[in-house]
Amino acid sequence: MTEFLIHNMAPIMFATLVVFLLIGYPVAFSLAANGLLFAFIGIELGLFQPDFLQALPFRIFGVMSNETLLAIPFFTFMGLILERSGMAEDLLDTIGQLFGPIRGGLAYAVIFVGALLAATTGVVAASVISMGLISLPIMLRYGYDRRVAAGVIAASGTLAQIIPPSLVLIVMADQLGKSVGDMYKGALVPGLVLTALYAGYIFLVTMVRPAAAPALPPEARTLRGAALIARVLFVLIPPLVLIGLVLGTIFVGIATPTEGGAMGAAGALILAAMKRKLTVPLMTHALDSTAKLSTFVIFILIGARVFSLTFYGVEGDKWVQNLLIGLPGGEVGFLIVVNALVFVLAFFLDFFELAFIIVPLLGPAAAALGIDLIWFGVMLGVNMQTSFMHPPFGFSLFYLRSVAPRKSYLDKITKKRTEGVTTGQIYWGAVPFVIIQMIMVGLVIAFPQMVTHYKGAASTVDPSTIKIDIPDNNFGAPDGGDMKEPDFGVPPPPDFGAPPAR
Repeated sequence: MTEFLIHNMAPIMFATLVVFLLIGYPVAFSLAANGLLFAFIGIELGLFQPDFLQALPFRIFGVMSNETLLAIPFFTFMGLILERSGMAEDLLDTIGQLFGPIRGGLAYAVIFVGALLAATTGVVAASVISMGLISLPIMLRYGYDRRVAAGVIAASGTLAQIIPPSLVLIVMADQLGKSVGDMYKGALVPGLVLTALYAGYIFLVTMVRPAAAPALPPEARTLRGAALIARVLFVLIPPLVLIGLVLGTIFVGIATPTEGGAMGAAGALILAAMKRKLTVPLMTHALDSTAKLSTFVIFILIGARVFSLTFYGVEGDKWVQNLLIGLPGGEVGFLIVVNALVFVLAFFLDFFELAFIIVPLLGPAAAALGIDLIWFGVMLGVNMQTSFMHPPFGFSLFYLRSVAPRKSYLDKITKKRTEGVTTGQIYWGAVPFVIIQMIMVGLVIAFPQMVTHYKGAASTVDPSTIKIDIPDNNFGAPDGGDMKEPDFGVPPPPDFGAPPAR
């Protein structure tokens, strides 16, 4: 038994962690407890040096002093202020009126607003709950299929996972040791392509099943012509300016993500004050929610540091790297296994847990295979979106379930009895969008240029053709002549004469 433990400590440690998580223990405490438990076992077996534990305080202090992670509370606070100040409601109302005359118009509006909210809030919960409260009753009122309505709202909210300033991209960059700005640049195009795929699915639905996503009736379109255009511009300009300032300064390199997040938080406060929505209850809720999320992230990260310290101490990183690099198929086999693993684990773990537990183990193996880590991180980010959409544990589905009507109710506009939305309808509505997300993973793998454009234009100069000519300054005459001191045009030192005799 002892020999078995000695030769299989790393896989046993990882399997034990999975068991703890499946039982339902809190992730942060499961990570820390497993790390300490196997550290003591490793010490007894002679596999783990006690000196490793002396590095633990420095690793925890490193977490607390990590300026990159400081962007998480800033962007969270910005998103909560904007969501609570009514920006989502204004956007959905006006964009819904703009797309209303076409079939599936409300669904297109939800997707567009979801992308815009993703670029301003970066918080999935805020996006899904806002659109569920505002758009779902309207979609049900005008005859949308419940599965289509539920699916498009839940999926559009998850765009906050991949469109900058996504919180998961910040964590991903930190865990892979890469620049958050580069991760944001790399993720921008895949995020927009995924948005277009969602809209393409709605277009197909309107072609195959027109009754599943009808246009708004004329009596529901209260804004037309110049009034509609003016309202749309009035609602769109403030968030677009904020997005341009925050992401633009990060992309150009003027500001770090942390500084951009601080500027975004200040901008959100200004916008809320301009709308006269900046109240004490709003600030209290935003600060409370930001503190909870930040504490959640920090505790998981501290637990992950304890776990990884022991895991690396028993050479678990070498076990994972050898296991993944030795897969048949080389890089392709590695990518297939990694994406399948993340997809399955996403049924049980959310994106923070995946980013803190799995990514640090996969990163070294990807680097050993010569894979660009920014591209690798974006690909995993798209895959991790499914953690919000997986029935039955997807958090996005839980958020929508919390605000969707369960039973029939009397619509306040039409005064008609409207059936509620069942949990099964929410789950089935999510399935097509999970498939679309996996298609997007395949597109990122097939067309890496969507991500690697962050490197900028490649140089077209061939280094082998570069020739440097050095003029002959007589430093060493090639003909074997005498060398003489070069004259740089500096006058000789002045002659002050001989020193006086003593």
